[in-house]
Amino acid sequence: MIRPAALMLALMLTLPATAQIYSWTDKEGRVHYADLPPPTGEVKVLRGPTRAATAAAEDEASDGEEGQTAVEIVDPQTPFRERRTAEANAAAKATADEAKEIERQRFCTQARSQLVALQSGQRIARMNADGEREFLDDAARSEEIARLEQQIGQNCN
Repeated sequence: MIRPAALMLALMLTLPATAQIYSWTDKEGRVHYADLPPPTGEVKVLRGPTRAATAAAEDEASDGEEGQTAVEIVDPQTPFRERRTAEANAAAKATADEAKEIERQRFCTQARSQLVALQSGQRIARMNADGEREFLDDAARSEEIARLEQQIGQNCN
């Protein structure tokens, strides 16, 4: 059994979560903030009800008559969230582009080094499909030089 004091405390903690906060300026130019709007004058709603209260209000509005219109509650942080999402997407794209550029530069450096080694005339060996060492002959060397020059021309300019 829940003690009455604990139950009361739990109920009191939920009340501020559903409250709206209003802002208005009085005749003397002072700005006031309160959970109740003034009887007259222009009022700004600074914080609306939480999502749970909004969902409950929408359910009540949909259960009501067809001719009634529901009040649309706009989250004041929506533009901020959209801007943060756009900034995060731009940062992720910039990071991906930077990583792609680093990988391209690494490939170009490695391809140019291989081309220099092939053009130098030194003996070059590779491992074949059986895992045995195989030296490149002149025809294979010229094919490999042509392939590397083509890749460098396409990717490294």
